[in-house]
Amino acid sequence: MNYRLLDVGDTAVTVEFGQRIDPALLATVAACDQAVLAAQAAGRLPGLVETVPTFRSLTLIYDPLQTSRAAIDPVLHALFSAPLSLPDKAMRLWCLPVCYGGELGPDLEAMASALGLSPAEVVERHAAETYRVYMLGFLPGFPFMGDLPPALSLPRRHEPRLRVPAGSVATAGQLTAIYPWESPGGWHLLGRCPVPLFSARWPDAALFRPGDQVRFHAVDTGEYAELEDRWRTDSQLPTEYLLQESPH
Repeated sequence: MNYRLLDVGDTAVTVEFGQRIDPALLATVAACDQAVLAAQAAGRLPGLVETVPTFRSLTLIYDPLQTSRAAIDPVLHALFSAPLSLPDKAMRLWCLPVCYGGELGPDLEAMASALGLSPAEVVERHAAETYRVYMLGFLPGFPFMGDLPPALSLPRRHEPRLRVPAGSVATAGQLTAIYPWESPGGWHLLGRCPVPLFSARWPDAALFRPGDQVRFHAVDTGEYAELEDRWRTDSQLPTEYLLQESPH
């Protein structure tokens, strides 16, 4: 396995496995994350605080009063020189409702025009794919998902918005995402999803985890409004949108 260790101040180290967005790299990151957490549980990595998996790397945050790179690096080299298995967590497939276009998807028409498609074709192609959650980041619960069909790929907007509403379904480059919270953002807004993606009341807080698969289905404005009203007050984990949970 090819990797390199990078300094991240005096409280973290990043293990970098590659330079691209690729399902194979995602699987490598997930397998290495599992190996690190197993080593921590076995007492081999005292002082490890948290692991942060990304598209192509894994960051280990540690307490410098309990451990150091001199203690961590040999453990990592030993772990990554041994055969690694895929994570034992089940694969999960979600299907979420999206109301495309109009006030909820203000970039749909401009995006369709730039791509040489009709708005209906953009919606059809976006909803026809099954996306993989590569990582969570930027905002709590924000899923970076791929891979967007090349026919729908556009660079980020030249002028980011100061406010992107929570639930906005957006694209940029080869990725698509859902904004869990209102925030600034420069992605193209195609629609909006009424289902919450993050709650401190849920066991894992974030609805998705890396490796999950996500589909979308289009709903009209009336159904969107009903779902939005419901989920504004419903604090339950929205497992009704979980279509499948199966072992690897």
